[in-house]
Amino acid sequence: MDLVAVDWFKDTKRMDHVARRRGCAAQLSGPRQHKQADFSSLTLLLCRQAWASEIASEKGLFSVVINVQVPASTHYSMVFYFVTTELAPGSLLQRFVDGDDEFRNSRLKLIPSVPKGSWIVRQSVGSTPCLLGKAVDCNYIRGAKYLEIDVDIGSSTVANGVLGLVIGVITSLVVDMAFLVQANTTDELPERLIGAVRVSHIELSSAIVPKLDPELLE
Repeated sequence: MDLVAVDWFKDTKRMDHVARRRGCAAQLSGPRQHKQADFSSLTLLLCRQAWASEIASEKGLFSVVINVQVPASTHYSMVFYFVTTELAPGSLLQRFVDGDDEFRNSRLKLIPSVPKGSWIVRQSVGSTPCLLGKAVDCNYIRGAKYLEIDVDIGSSTVANGVLGLVIGVITSLVVDMAFLVQANTTDELPERLIGAVRVSHIELSSAIVPKLDPELLE
């Protein structure tokens, strides 16, 4: 899958189901959407907006939206938008997208890395693959043209402890994250990479409050 956009949000409460936001990459994946995407956080946008909008508006495109929720006195969300032209029937990715939460939790894998940062942060984060759904609470929202995964970092005491180390020095860090669907049998190999991303020297002050269309609020 291709990474087409990144959003960096903040709010006074945890932000769930951000793919509801009108104009986001996931909302532009259908064949009848023609509105220019309102991508946020230009300092973290990892591709050109025009390219992302053009790709995301092509007919039949499917998005996987990973919303990493960071708890603090101000809540933050870093949202990654990955797209693919199709979900091959019977493929591991299609089974993950259309499976139940138990199956998804047993397969969603994160491989982290901190190529630039203090020794204690690099040791705390490590580079060992982990099943996200087993480590923290993950909420899955299946839309017509997307699957959003809300990853609640605050649900784990261990993850919160690591976050406490990271948040104070976040502007000095370079962090790599790869998201995969784990293969449990030889028939499922090779494992399917959902996507990978590098975030560098994040500024908390650059986050914006997302604008959700009132009609989309629950």
